[in-house]
Amino acid sequence: MQEVLFFFSLAWQFISAWWWLFLPFLLIKPVIYLWLFWRIETFALQQRFILLEIKMPEDAPRPFKAMEDVFAGFWQMHDPANPREKWLEGKYQLSLALEMISTEGDIHFYLRIPEGMQKLVESAVWAHYPSAELELAKDYTKQIPQDIPNKEWELWGTSYVLERPSPYPIRTYTKFFEPTATDKEEMRIDPMALLVEGLSRLGKGEHLWIQFVLTPILHTNPQESRMVEEGREIVAEIVKRPPAPKPKKLIEDIGTVSKTLATGQAETPKEEYREIIPPEMRLTPGERDIVSGIEEKISKYSFRAHSRFIYIAKRENYFGPSKALAMSWFTQFGTATYNNFRPLRPTLTKVYTIFTWFLDKRRVFVRKRRLFRNYTMRLSPYFPKPGGTFVLNIEELATIFHFPGRITTASSAVVRVGSKKGEAPSGLPTE
Repeated sequence: MQEVLFFFSLAWQFISAWWWLFLPFLLIKPVIYLWLFWRIETFALQQRFILLEIKMPEDAPRPFKAMEDVFAGFWQMHDPANPREKWLEGKYQLSLALEMISTEGDIHFYLRIPEGMQKLVESAVWAHYPSAELELAKDYTKQIPQDIPNKEWELWGTSYVLERPSPYPIRTYTKFFEPTATDKEEMRIDPMALLVEGLSRLGKGEHLWIQFVLTPILHTNPQESRMVEEGREIVAEIVKRPPAPKPKKLIEDIGTVSKTLATGQAETPKEEYREIIPPEMRLTPGERDIVSGIEEKISKYSFRAHSRFIYIAKRENYFGPSKALAMSWFTQFGTATYNNFRPLRPTLTKVYTIFTWFLDKRRVFVRKRRLFRNYTMRLSPYFPKPGGTFVLNIEELATIFHFPGRITTASSAVVRVGSKKGEAPSGLPTE
């Protein structure tokens, strides 16, 4: 008993004298987090963003392929921070927001971009759509009260994520029609036609906003994306390829040499069993299509995306089924074998619980306030969390958003360029 008491006494004397040695190890993580948070917030407050309204051209002969090249131009915003910029300046990769809205049936398309990227964005658009117009616009989210929901206004919305891992592609424009050189616009099934037609039917006091916050990423940088590695692992699992042999460690090599010297007999390598028909030849047509889609997706420029939509209306004009307009639009990009969009449950403004039913109304109210704030501030996580963001390549983004022609999308609610602007004649006098 005395030995035990002596041990505890000695331990207490050591801790009371040297406790400060353990303090840095306990505080290192909180200090790093608070330091990085402070630097990031400082950098964020220095950034200036502008809102550009897109007025679509009358004619769009190749809306999907041209828009894919436009998003490839937007990807040039990619400028990741090096370690010095990250830890001292708080720099992070800036994002852009793509927004499609309807205000009482009046449809508008916006781009919210960093102020310094205006020339880059305009060049990317005008290179493929010379007759399109990009105009500076006021923030439409400020035209309604900022404390929604309240006594006069109601809100419903959610964020969307992909059901399956990001390497699985969604249904792109190549699956909506077969592209050939002789295709006419009348023969195309435009996925934006459903959205535009639905948005044009909103009534007085109704607003429906859809937003994609896009951050360019580089697949070859594991700190930004692991989609290439994940895609290859999924493909290997589908085609049932044997895993690549791992290189032997130095200790294993020393053990093998020692065993050979001790016994005088070299270790005979095991003969590998090889099948006559390779696994790739035994794939079903559906599996072959999935493999092809994954390999094609990971080969193109991509963005990390965060998507959300909200339906806002005055309480006397609120019509619940109107939220189905956005939900049905998201649904058409999904298939049973590929990928599809689904609501992110923690952001869904609908709560059903059993044991805490008395808190349901309060939880829904908090979710609505948070969703409205995140939309108006165009927030995207600085450190993406699983389930909150996903990856879309430029082909998928071109399917989701492009400039539809008047033939496939004839709604007059879409703001278009009225007439083509031309340059002044070269022979005019300058004085």
